[in-house]
Amino acid sequence: MKKNTMLLVLAMSLFFSGCGPRQQTERDVAEPIAGPLISENHQAFFNNLARLCGQSFAGKEIYRSHHAEGWAEYEMVMHVELCEADRIHIPFRVGDDTSRTWMFLSDNGRLRLRHDHRYPDGTPEEDSLYGGFADESGTAFVQHFAADEFTAEIIDGGGGNVWTIRLDENFTTFTYRLERDGEKRMRIDFDLTNPL
Repeated sequence: MKKNTMLLVLAMSLFFSGCGPRQQTERDVAEPIAGPLISENHQAFFNNLARLCGQSFAGKEIYRSHHAEGWAEYEMVMHVELCEADRIHIPFRVGDDTSRTWMFLSDNGRLRLRHDHRYPDGTPEEDSLYGGFADESGTAFVQHFAADEFTAEIIDGGGGNVWTIRLDENFTTFTYRLERDGEKRMRIDFDLTNPL
């Protein structure tokens, strides 16, 4: 009887040990959505941008070309909200308009900027997700994103766009600048010294 009880206890402990949390194997680990940034300066820039995560900053329009209505009279705020290994999302508010988000992405080993525009109900606008890939001329503090083919298709003349994103080396200013075919179109500076 004693022997049978011991066998029963042993069988039960073996059974319940198999019910606990199992060890994670390599196969169980989810693949990242995109590969790592392969360029050292792209990764350094991405890491510097991630240092702003969780903070919001006020901006002001430095210039706007005659091609579009200016935003000088509007309050502008960038919110560095989402920071993950392969993406940083920065919603950008102009007055009451909260439709814009800048997306910095690791996309198949390249650093990409996309502009996500959405209606108030969250559905994408027709001309959304335009942008481009960073070239190799940047540094840990400045990157240049030339328009990709998708942007050239959805924005009239947009194939000549180059967005320059600059972080001051002392982390005093974040600059968003747009040029088209070498012509200045827009520049907005955000004060990093005074988080909101």
